[in-house]
Amino acid sequence: MARPRRSMDWGFPRWRGYEGAREAARIRLCDRHGCEEPSNCPAPKAPNSPDRWYFCEKHAAEYNSQWDYFAGLDKAEAEERARTERRDNAGYAEAAHYGWGGSGDGSRSADEMRALELLALEADASFDDVKKAWRAKAKEVHPDLRPGDEEAARAFQALSLAYEVLRQAEERRSWMGPDGQG
Repeated sequence: MARPRRSMDWGFPRWRGYEGAREAARIRLCDRHGCEEPSNCPAPKAPNSPDRWYFCEKHAAEYNSQWDYFAGLDKAEAEERARTERRDNAGYAEAAHYGWGGSGDGSRSADEMRALELLALEADASFDDVKKAWRAKAKEVHPDLRPGDEEAARAFQALSLAYEVLRQAEERRSWMGPDGQG
């Protein structure tokens, strides 16, 4: 007589591997007609409705590309909603000072992104690239080379400020270390 096989999870089902159960796993397919991909992206069927569509990543992106936050609002309502959103989320802008907010992946602040834009650099530019771009642009508008030119003086000030913002950010990153911890 064969003994039943003993489970190795000691009564803790979360210790089992993904879909480690013996029964067949149910995989929900994409709700887009004709798509056979597994769905893992829920999307609301209607505003304030608990009902959801379930799409694959490709069709979820397609569904969201046409989404408009201000749809159905007239111009005054849309402006009012935008104003209240800015007011309610002002704390996030304040937190950017501490490096908690910022651009896309969080590696650069909005000020750093503006400085990089002024220097005509990409968001992933290294500090050596910043130095090279700053030197090249600063030579063109330096007040010693263009005395009396007010526009060149303003451009040089803007470039110097951009360089200073990026230099300070680089110093903060070097103090924090690569893992973001001080």
